[in-house]
Amino acid sequence: MSGELSIALGVVVAREKIDHPWQEYRWRTTSVFLDAPEKSNWRLLTNEPGFTQYHAATMPLVLHRKETMSYRVNLANGEPSVYVVLREDGETGNHHPVSVHAVTASPFEAQMHGDMAFDSVDRVVMPKRLVAFVEAFVAEHLTEEKFVKRQRQPHKPDDEVHRFGQEPIVMLRKRMAEREAASEFDKNDGRQ
Repeated sequence: MSGELSIALGVVVAREKIDHPWQEYRWRTTSVFLDAPEKSNWRLLTNEPGFTQYHAATMPLVLHRKETMSYRVNLANGEPSVYVVLREDGETGNHHPVSVHAVTASPFEAQMHGDMAFDSVDRVVMPKRLVAFVEAFVAEHLTEEKFVKRQRQPHKPDDEVHRFGQEPIVMLRKRMAEREAASEFDKNDGRQ
């Protein structure tokens, strides 16, 4: 495997009727599946009173070599999950007011999207076959960094180091006097 792996996932989004004074429906991700068709334009899957499911999009789940620690955390959290980011989308009209923005297996990346105002992040169960892909990817690319204790710099006596980031006043005056004498010498073209 290379340092990056992309897996196409179908995203199933549900429209549920809710009892809320300002909002009639709620949109949420219910599942993801492998072997999804390349393009899906909100294909209807289930239509029941108050509950409709769509294959909303086919998105790439991209695993990166440098994020293996976050995938490992996901796999260790009991039930491995896929995080789907839904974004409010006024462009799509009233029928589908959300769009699938991203899918990730990293809980840390999902948390960053959760902080965005127009994004909602849904956590869904990772299919077993996808768990096997992620485990294999982590096993191949996980490199734990060894802890290296920082070594302390040796202490230098006061005469080698300037206090408070400045040189002592005695040394400063001496250096300025030498510079003044050198400039006087240059003005007189080397004559005393």
